[in-house]
Amino acid sequence: MSQLRFTTLVEAPLTVAFDVARALGRPWPAPLEEVVSVRPVRDVYAVGPGRGWRWLTHSRRYTATGAGTLVEEQVDWATALPWVLGRVVDPLLRRRVLRAMQAHLDGYAAAAARRALDVVQVVGAALVDGDRVLVAQRSGGLYDGCWEFPGGKVEPGEEELAALVREIGEELGVVVVPQGFLGEVVLDGVVAGGLPGGSTLRVWWARAEPGAEVTAHEHSELRWLTAADLESLDWIPADRPLLPAVRALLARL
Repeated sequence: MSQLRFTTLVEAPLTVAFDVARALGRPWPAPLEEVVSVRPVRDVYAVGPGRGWRWLTHSRRYTATGAGTLVEEQVDWATALPWVLGRVVDPLLRRRVLRAMQAHLDGYAAAAARRALDVVQVVGAALVDGDRVLVAQRSGGLYDGCWEFPGGKVEPGEEELAALVREIGEELGVVVVPQGFLGEVVLDGVVAGGLPGGSTLRVWWARAEPGAEVTAHEHSELRWLTAADLESLDWIPADRPLLPAVRALLARL
């Protein structure tokens, strides 16, 4: 068995990185069959015997980071050749696979970055003070009365962290300094007229400038909660998956 691994940082949210990869397919002459698909975090493609292969699998894992989506790929294969001949041919196949993947990944990263420009992104902040985090209650709309981490949509051409600072200033009346990336959650519905399930919520933890006092400009209520109090609230669906990361953050600060 032979194996090659590749790592690519794509300047796009999880959904875009996954969907573009799926649309482009794999750079192999024989078509591969999708055998695992867990959007937007993992997929596996495989090809059975034929064209000199005994088998070949190509798997991808997608992980959200502050800089975009980290795509980790693994290609495993075995030839149908006898063992001795296989040892001679394998270095040639390895170079062939490497060239094909390098060309494919360059095009993939560029295509995903272009596609990301058409997706309305949502950002949020877990604002921390000591061992507490600020949560906000929605006022009006589908999730009226539910709780969330404050934030909002990224404007066209705007950097994500600049949008985060702007949105928190508008909603809470304070200037925040982002500290670190917490996580990303797929938004199932339509965001600002985009495709269903195309956008994600990307959340950072942040601190307000010293002496700043938060004020609810767009929410009905604000609360400072410890990690133990987070589960007691009725959260909007997008924010609830982030609670383990927030609890872990508060535990280590």
